Amino acid sequence: MLIINTIAELTKTVEKVKTEGKTIGFVPTMGALHDGHLSLIKRARQENDVVFVSIFVNPVQFNNQDDLIKYPRTLESDVELIGDYADYAFAPSVEEIFPTPPTEKYHFGPVEEVMEGAARPGHFNGVGVIVRRLLDWVQPDKAYFGEKDYQQIAVIRELVRQCDIKSEIVPCPIVREPNGLAMSSRNRRLTPEQFETSANIYRILVESQQLPDVPQIKAFVESEIAKIPAFKLDYFEIADDKTLQTVHSLVDADGVMGFITVYVGEVRLIDNIRYK
Repeated sequence: MLIINTIAELTKTVEKVKTEGKTIGFVPTMGALHDGHLSLIKRARQENDVVFVSIFVNPVQFNNQDDLIKYPRTLESDVELIGDYADYAFAPSVEEIFPTPPTEKYHFGPVEEVMEGAARPGHFNGVGVIVRRLLDWVQPDKAYFGEKDYQQIAVIRELVRQCDIKSEIVPCPIVREPNGLAMSSRNRRLTPEQFETSANIYRILVESQQLPDVPQIKAFVESEIAKIPAFKLDYFEIADDKTLQTVHSLVDADGVMGFITVYVGEVRLIDNIRYK
């Protein structure tokens, strides 16, 4: 695998690959890679001729600067984990991506106004800024995103639609730790005790699948989370799996999912589960 640090080198490499008639798979990441990321990269390897991975902690999608500062940066171990599953890793500096502050403004409609969009003002605009630039530079046939960030995928699909980007957005299933906790780069910030306690998030969600309708599910999840002193619930929403708008009954939509965000100490963890 070759490491690319500049946009000029990236676009030159992409042009060469395109000239050779090869398909491109792309996995954009913020580094601190784990087996969840690797599952995306392996799938890209299976489905494309050439695989690009980006490793870039995007400052403009953090509405909390303390969170940005504490976000793990582990380029050396990231490159080792990727190994030969990718052909190129694009690992630019912030100055390379943003020589001047970005001014792009996106409006993704209702899918960005709920849950993460409401809790983290400006977050999805920052996601749109970096994903648009990366897709323009890499020009992938397929770009792969993990379903842990389910709402982000909906936003990116709207970005692709609005900007007439030709890349296919490929959602990939959540990969979990042996204890059930959704894999996340933020898990590295958990103490061993917090890591084990955090497994209760998924346990509670799975148990809630046995309940018959939305009011019972919400009451159960919120009460069970409240029983665990280490947890502070940010939100738990039950929503249409396409529009991401709140539903009040399981019959209100063809597909229904639960979306949860919990603080464990200072670490903010997200997860989701399907009800129908």
